[in-house]
Parts: sequence; structure tokens; C-alpha cells
Amino acid sequence: MEQPPYVYRLVAEILGTFGFFFLAFSGVAIATDLPGSIAAGAIPAGFGLGLGFMIFAFGHVSGGHFNPAVTLGLTAGGRFPAKELPGYWIAQLIGGFAAMGTMAAIYSEKATDTIVNAPGLSDGAALSLEIITTALFLMVISAVATDNAPWSGILAPIAIGGFIFIALTVVGPASGGSYNPARAIAPAVYGGEMGDLWIYIVGPLVGGLIGGVIFALVRQRKVGIPEV
Repeated sequence: MEQPPYVYRLVAEILGTFGFFFLAFSGVAIATDLPGSIAAGAIPAGFGLGLGFMIFAFGHVSGGHFNPAVTLGLTAGGRFPAKELPGYWIAQLIGGFAAMGTMAAIYSEKATDTIVNAPGLSDGAALSLEIITTALFLMVISAVATDNAPWSGILAPIAIGGFIFIALTVVGPASGGSYNPARAIAPAVYGGEMGDLWIYIVGPLVGGLIGGVIFALVRQRKVGIPEV
């Protein structure tokens, strides 16, 4: 299949990131504004299924990154052209801010404040957990979206969304559950609560870089930056 033009891929990244965050953030906001209306497990499900469904919708157009750490990791692993990375990052941030603006227009200030990432343990522990989890996330993405494993391709949205569901369930309470700088930046900026933001920028980006490189080395691929 011929790759869509770059501008259309950027639009898909904006729309996909918006849809992912809209569904994910809504679970947090509704649980805050309407206590008891949804089960606790619905929040990680909103993140995991929201991501999976947006990959089903737009993955064939843009690759379905919706996450600067994913774009960086795939670039470092030689699976995405470096010249296209800045545009993808900008598109992902636009989608994130659009989703957060929608939350702020609909839900209470308390609800939007709840969306901001915050560590459950120490800053060091949260940073380590964000790095490790995002690195594993990139290995899963690399396997199901860029490799020739038997379960690659059509199962990619399920595997990727499922990973986020599990990660938020078992790691999120300790780390703050970002694994995605765009997910963290928009709520922190809107809420003016940027004291912990560095954890959720540095951790996922370092983790994405590590995961992308490790997978490329394991698969005996050239690590580097593709020209096209």
C-alpha cells in the first residue's frame, strides 16, 4: 500500500491522539465528577481500548504513534525517518491539547486536575518505572507493528492497547502512569501543575529510546536513523 502524504499522516496523528486522550481522560474525569459511576478498572480500560481503537482507525494512515516516545523509539530503531519526527511530535501535542481543552470545557476543575500525572512513590522510583515500562512498550510495538512475527499486523491494536491496560493497572499507581509525554504535558500545562512533569517527559523518552534500540539489536537490524 502506498504511504499517504505526510500532511495527511500528521492530521491522522492529531485526530488519533485526540481520540485516544478524549476517551482516556473522560474516564478519569467522570470518576471524579460522578463518583461511583464507573468501576476503577474502567480507567485503565479507557486508556488501553481508546488507544487500540484509534490505532484501528488511523494506524494504516500514520502508523498510529500518538506518543512522542513511540516516534522517538521507532526512529532510534531504524523504523521511522528522523526528518518526520518533529512534525509527528507537534501533531501529537496538538491532539493532546485539543483533548485537554475539551475536558476543561465539559468537566469540573477538580476533574481536570485529577488528570495530571503524579508519582505514587518517590520521584526516582516513578522515573525508573516510566523508563522500564515505556521500553517494554516499545518492544511490543516494534514486534507487532514493524516486524514479521505471526501475530503482527491486524493484532497490533489489540496488543498495544492491551499493554497499556496492563501497565496502567499494575504499574500506573506507583509511577503515575504516563508512558507518553503528550499525555502528561497537556494536563500539566492546563492545570499549572508542572512540578512532576519532568518525570513524564524524561522517563518515557529515555524508555522509548532504549526499547527501540534494544529491539533493533535483538532483531539484528541496523540501529540508526533512516533517510527516507
